[in-house]
Amino acid sequence: MSSTPTDYDVIVIGGGPAGENAAAYAVAGSDRTAAIVERELVGGECSYWACIPSKALLRPGHVLAAARAMPGISATGLDVEAVLRRRDAFVHDHDDSSQVDWARGNRIDVVRGTGRLTGTRSVEVDGRQLRARHAVVLATGTTANVPDVPGLRAALPWISRDATNLHEVPRRVAVVGGGVVACEAATWLAALGAEVTLLVRGSALLAANEPFAGERVAAALTGAGVRVRFRTEPTAVERPAAKDTGEGRIHGGPVTVQLRGPEGESMLEVDEIVVAAGRAPATEGLGLDTVGLSDGYVAVDDHLTARDVDGEWLYVVGDLNHRAALTHMGKYQGRVCGDVIAARAEGKPLADPRFVASSDHGKVPQVVFTAPEVASVGLTEAAARDAGRSVETVELDIDVAGSALSRDDYAGHAKLVIDSATDTLVGATFVGPEVGEQLHAATIAVVGRVPLSALWHAVPAYPAVSEFWLRLLEARRA
Repeated sequence: MSSTPTDYDVIVIGGGPAGENAAAYAVAGSDRTAAIVERELVGGECSYWACIPSKALLRPGHVLAAARAMPGISATGLDVEAVLRRRDAFVHDHDDSSQVDWARGNRIDVVRGTGRLTGTRSVEVDGRQLRARHAVVLATGTTANVPDVPGLRAALPWISRDATNLHEVPRRVAVVGGGVVACEAATWLAALGAEVTLLVRGSALLAANEPFAGERVAAALTGAGVRVRFRTEPTAVERPAAKDTGEGRIHGGPVTVQLRGPEGESMLEVDEIVVAAGRAPATEGLGLDTVGLSDGYVAVDDHLTARDVDGEWLYVVGDLNHRAALTHMGKYQGRVCGDVIAARAEGKPLADPRFVASSDHGKVPQVVFTAPEVASVGLTEAAARDAGRSVETVELDIDVAGSALSRDDYAGHAKLVIDSATDTLVGATFVGPEVGEQLHAATIAVVGRVPLSALWHAVPAYPAVSEFWLRLLEARRA
């Protein structure tokens, strides 16, 4: 163990996008030093096990469906091996050398190993002592949660990392969950040829969204051959031949799942079971107790400073602060955090809005890349009413020249949530093919508090799908 600490201005534990941004912004344009401590791959969950590989797996199915909906194009099916090779290219075969080169090019050291707090501004990495002059940033994220169902853990189920990095497609798959990860995994597994059963504990998919979003995704999954079983959950799992064959490979022999649902008890046999039942904070061994915190999510203020630690030196960005578990929001927090660290290091006031993470509060955009896609920002109608807003809504099917031209089977729906007291948009949800590309306009309107009267003068190009914005405003006018 080294007895002499290595000093840095900023130490970031966790090398995902949020941590990378925090480090880069904290030292930008200065002679400050930073280190990123990472026990796995620099680039983190998103780059290798989440956003990037999942979208690489989803996109071919979307393109195939669009081609089949367009007369004059011959579309036969997916080449599974080619799809997986393309996915592997996007995750660089789990080689993070380009990310390390990026860090070093920005004067950020990469320290390999498991980092833990040992006190104020003090970090230990596998026996090596590091000390921060200004700030320590925690960006360790979350890990997949496996429910305590008898036999489930012993069956070595797939978690999201296995599903996104699959090397073989199981013939029969049970997906446990009804949220984003479960719905996206069911989408690409079905597109790749698996027989998928989606086991949903509740009565709807994507329950945090507007109800019509989950309903349309459920209908589309059913149409793609997925068996969607609501109010159904596993009560016991058995896999006598469970074997750790490696990430993304079928973990042994068949799995028998005992289920409890609306029709009573039943049994399901599959070749693999995917658990997509939420996430847990990755704080085990992080040393939170050394600074007076308990294991779990760490609360922060709008400067991303840990609320319950004195001295304004400990920051938390990304999933670990439990504000918005999305890569783009973690990166946003990293930018704010880095700017705050830089300003405090230079003795500057935090008066500028860029030092405040305001978009975490009711302005978060998200795209669920199912087929159809679900794109949303801000508050749902229910959330707006719960917040005491004076709520007005307008919604309609997306049925304009642009959508009809884009594909023959286009089906979509759009809803705006309006604060009638201020005549501003506070939420929007769009469901349909590639509606994620329509979302940023709504995000700008929500964040910028653009009056609906001003949106009349934002003329959508014709014939583009975005013309549905005009139809929404016309529906309200009527």
